[in-house]
Amino acid sequence: MNHSTSDQSLYIESDEGDDERKHLSDDEDDDGTLSDSSDAYNQNQHLSKASPYSTAWPKSYRQSIDMFGSVPIPSPNLGFLANSSMSRVGSSFLSSTLTRRHTPESLPCVTKPLLEDEEAPKHKHSSHSLLPLKPSSMVSHEMAISNDSSFGQAVLNGVNVLCGVGILSTPYAVKEGGWLGLIILFAFGILCFYTGLLLRYCLDSHPDVQTYPDIGHAAFGSTGRILVSVILYMELYAMSVEYIILEGDNLSSMFPNASLSIGGFHLDAPRLFALLTTLAVLPTVWLRDLSVLSYISAGGVIASVLVVLCLFWVGLVDDVGIHSKGTPLNLATLPVSVGLYGYCYSGHGVFPNIYTSMAKPSQFPAVLLASFGICTLMYAGVAVMGYSMFGESTESQFTLNLPQDLVASKIALWTTVVNPFTKYPFSRNIQRLFKSTYALTLSPVAMSLEELIPSNHGKSRFYSIAIRSALAFSTLLVGLAIPFFGLVMSLIGSFLTMLITLILPPACFLSILRRKVTPTQVTICILIMTVGAVCSVIGTYSALAEIIEKLNTKN
Repeated sequence: MNHSTSDQSLYIESDEGDDERKHLSDDEDDDGTLSDSSDAYNQNQHLSKASPYSTAWPKSYRQSIDMFGSVPIPSPNLGFLANSSMSRVGSSFLSSTLTRRHTPESLPCVTKPLLEDEEAPKHKHSSHSLLPLKPSSMVSHEMAISNDSSFGQAVLNGVNVLCGVGILSTPYAVKEGGWLGLIILFAFGILCFYTGLLLRYCLDSHPDVQTYPDIGHAAFGSTGRILVSVILYMELYAMSVEYIILEGDNLSSMFPNASLSIGGFHLDAPRLFALLTTLAVLPTVWLRDLSVLSYISAGGVIASVLVVLCLFWVGLVDDVGIHSKGTPLNLATLPVSVGLYGYCYSGHGVFPNIYTSMAKPSQFPAVLLASFGICTLMYAGVAVMGYSMFGESTESQFTLNLPQDLVASKIALWTTVVNPFTKYPFSRNIQRLFKSTYALTLSPVAMSLEELIPSNHGKSRFYSIAIRSALAFSTLLVGLAIPFFGLVMSLIGSFLTMLITLILPPACFLSILRRKVTPTQVTICILIMTVGAVCSVIGTYSALAEIIEKLNTKN
């Protein structure tokens, strides 16, 4: 594909850049270090050149997604992870190959590991830290994000990004696909880990490439940037719909007799709680100051672990026991499980932010390996335990199968309800403010739309509130129209997540580094894209067919 002039800068250094390097070399001290004046000159030169990646829509992506992939300072002490053997793995078998900001002239040959790395640059500066982004005069999104997160913090962020509500549906995925379908879970884990490494190569191809949209821009120009951004925002919007369905299902399971009749309209329990959830989180969606977000990762990971422990407690301690041997393979509904398993590894949109925030980028492969390993074990454990306990009666969320009279069941249900519904992060003044994961997920979409408001309307608060309110109520309407948690998740996983995790990363990698990849790497990338495309088509068709069938039956 043809690239614009700005895209060609990824491969050709300008004369001005050569002059700058000559000037810097003249300022070097005898010991090989740069003087303070040369450091200032270098930074000023960078600031004076506005990168096309920092000025193209969506300018707010980096800031809005950083809240998913960075632990602000002060942060929890995670030294036990920073010194783990996984860090040593990252410096050997998976150590970094990028001693320069640019990808090396030759990537590993066939006799070497597919993505073997040299030591990466000590620190890849964040574009938003050098060039403060102001999407529009009406939007102020100041946020203190650390650019020196440790290995432990990065692993915590990676686990938090990967291990979300998808863990609730892994037993249902086994029910739909059978025991042999678990092979798909492990296969997706390996493939998504590899494509996560491919994103890193794309990030290191140029200093200004900082986010997933930047990667799309570098690979396919402005069209690629817009396409990648739209897909990422569609996934976030769809996840917001899932939160509405999740709240309606779980709250109605605890209060099944709740209902409301207004003006001839009757709202049963799921619809009533979906409406109440939307009204409750609406004020948090209006908040535009992202500085209130903090300690999100630890809370998300703890909630996921707690729900998993409750499931095992109910099955092993409360003597609910194992009642079903299950089905080895269910070909009829296997495509639905493909989408559910795919949804589990939806984190590539945040991986670039995690990488660029690390103090030691060379540890990023080990961070990915640890994150994928931990989450895959949790997914598999929950899938096996849940399906063994509930068999063919397994619901789309295993929390709906738990006996209501058990303490562990109540803890799991309330954790599931409260975790996506509320967070209590610290603001700069250490004041506890109400914020919701639903709002966190929807805010990046709202911020991107606010950028499109003409500058003469930029200072009007009305437009921001109108956009965010419309988004919130639209997710409610979609959730009420398609209240099928498992099928909606399968549709998201098949259509959107496959694009983000298995199709776009290899495509961007081959486009950006096309002169440097080996035939083996080309073959692997094409194979991964083919697998992703086939799974996407089959899974999307099956999920849509089942949704339409259920809607027809319901009506």
